Amino acid sequence: MACLLVPFSSIHADEVAQEPARSAIRFGILPIGSAAESREQWRPLLEDLERKLGYPVTTVSVSSYAGLSGAISEQRVDIAFLSGRLAIDAVEHQHMSVVAQFVRNDGAKGNVAMLIVRANSPIHSVKDLLAKPGHWRYARGETLSVTGYVAPEAEVFAPNGLNSDTFFASVRVGNHQNNALAVSNGEVDVATCNNPDLDLFRHNFPEEAAQLRVIWRSQLIPSGVLVVRDGLAQPLRRQLIDFMHGYGQAPGAAGERERANLARIPDLAGFAAADNAVLRPFIDMEYRLMREQAEHGRWVNEAARTARLKQIDAGYQADLRQLLHE
Repeated sequence: MACLLVPFSSIHADEVAQEPARSAIRFGILPIGSAAESREQWRPLLEDLERKLGYPVTTVSVSSYAGLSGAISEQRVDIAFLSGRLAIDAVEHQHMSVVAQFVRNDGAKGNVAMLIVRANSPIHSVKDLLAKPGHWRYARGETLSVTGYVAPEAEVFAPNGLNSDTFFASVRVGNHQNNALAVSNGEVDVATCNNPDLDLFRHNFPEEAAQLRVIWRSQLIPSGVLVVRDGLAQPLRRQLIDFMHGYGQAPGAAGERERANLARIPDLAGFAAADNAVLRPFIDMEYRLMREQAEHGRWVNEAARTARLKQIDAGYQADLRQLLHE
């Protein structure tokens, strides 16, 4: 997946002409809606970051989770907004660390995954949905998406011995905004979503959103996190972290302006200090999903099933040791 490094401004042009160019801070943004839309939502905050630190800031512009994952693995990202598996991989394999967790407007540090249908749909509950295998058309997120794939799979399908990719008559993969639009247009019968994306959809497409109904909500899922590259030079790394932690906390007009900038990003009120331990719920969720799938899978014999379960257990413990240094 192609990525674009997009500069926010050239306010340091004179400075660059007089001294060696400073390396840009490369900010990776998990796409909510389109890549361009996400970039515009973050623009005022990142322009403030550029002015405060005196370094140019570029965004790693991607249209998918896979695109951002590739940019991180190629070490083209210094700081990023990530969730779930992307954050775990960044910490375990790409020499990055969690420095903050998103805080929602209501103060919660989490989101809720959803299954949505049209308001006039005959599907009124998960029971209705599961009663007709091979009948409905489904739209979900990428497999790296927690609310678009992992949570519905772990809490709805796997506990019932089902796999969404084989349960439905058809499956299409897209972002939450496009999938919600597909439901409202009658192109699919049910889709995954989450509360920030549904709020954004209501804002962008109020008439279409009025045609949607939620039939299932997950348990609270920890919010996305900010990760920073471990090799980023000090004191820049410390200044960057301090800026993010303090953004929107200032008193008076300055704080009001910053909070208005935060409000441009769906359901975001600020950044709470956090470390790698905040990712444990994601590891636990993936572990439960893999065990459920193994328990209900078809195996040549019971020994093969047992071996797979032992492998999953060992991998889970290894993940915990590496992530949490236990």
